Amino acid sequence: MPANADGAIVVGGIEAQTRQVTENLKKVLALAGAPLDDRCKSTVWLHDARDFAAFNRIYMSYFGENGPARSTTEARRMVDAKVEIDVVAYEPKI
Repeated sequence: MPANADGAIVVGGIEAQTRQVTENLKKVLALAGAPLDDRCKSTVWLHDARDFAAFNRIYMSYFGENGPARSTTEARRMVDAKVEIDVVAYEPKI
């Protein structure tokens, strides 16, 4: 969810919300001892598929061109949020 620490959805459109949701993911993964690089699959919901280019520009700045698998779909029924991302992460224990 692209919410700040107070739980409010950030304003500023798809780019600001993509940054916020990705920063939230980084924090959650850090609590589990996993860096963002341990992500092995992302699922992304965009309120409007026409926002994909702007979303993807920000997303790639965090995950790079050769990141793990990703599914992206449009979800018109999202209220207030322009983007939602969930991840599956794996940190191998050696």
